[in-house]
Amino acid sequence: MKTILVTGAKGQLGWELEGLSYTHNYKGFKFIFTDLDSLDITDEVAVKTIFREQSIDYVINCAAYTQVDKAEEEPEKAMLVNAKGVANLADSAMNYNSVMIHLSTDYVFDGYYFLPYTEESAMNPVSQYGKSKLESEKVLLKYSRSFIIRTSWLYSERGNNFLTSILRLAEDNNELRVVYDQVGCPTYARDLAKVLLDIILACEKLENPPFGIYHYSNEGVCSWYDFARAILKHSGKHNKIIPVETRDLARPAARPPYSVLSKTKIKSVFHIFIPHWEDSLISCLSQIEN
Repeated sequence: MKTILVTGAKGQLGWELEGLSYTHNYKGFKFIFTDLDSLDITDEVAVKTIFREQSIDYVINCAAYTQVDKAEEEPEKAMLVNAKGVANLADSAMNYNSVMIHLSTDYVFDGYYFLPYTEESAMNPVSQYGKSKLESEKVLLKYSRSFIIRTSWLYSERGNNFLTSILRLAEDNNELRVVYDQVGCPTYARDLAKVLLDIILACEKLENPPFGIYHYSNEGVCSWYDFARAILKHSGKHNKIIPVETRDLARPAARPPYSVLSKTKIKSVFHIFIPHWEDSLISCLSQIEN
């Protein structure tokens, strides 16, 4: 039985991975779910210990420093988790010949290309968070048995994300102000979690797995304003949404104005179907209602 280590398991993606782990598709795997309280990836000794004691075959690294604005104040902490932590995992993975699957972000791009970003597009992060995630990629690219999955606008029915924030704000405010000049694509955490596990299933069947960088988000394109309108529409709410420009919000960290990711590579290599973002949103909202 192969062992899959999931770090950052209390986050929205880790939570979805744990839910999928109980389904029959993955009954041939042993899952170990850890979070900061059980495995601090910046602790080199702790990482080495779990690899030695558990004989890890696959790592899905969901652990990350993700507070985009706060990273401007504490870039060292962001770099510690997102670069040093990944280096610790990669070093142990190399020693045990484990496969690493690491989550990265559209924030490694500056957002001024205005065509879908491919895996080969030039990177130029404009925030401390983006810079720390770029460093994590550089670290992992030194390890040949690794997948880097860049994603964007991740959300689910739990945790702190755009969907849950809009629903919470809608309870107490008749009007919501949402930016319309940032364009990308939402990613439902459950869809992404399934793809990550499908990549592992593919690795089990292939003598030479296609390691490298891949992009994944749901299909389609929208602004945060469009996404907010769809959230309220499909949840039966009628709050007024006022479109504003990014500069009106005066946030500490710069955001990419355009971060649509091309999914051509991941679709062609792994033969996966990617749902449209609005279909996945409806699916996610149905989980909240239930």
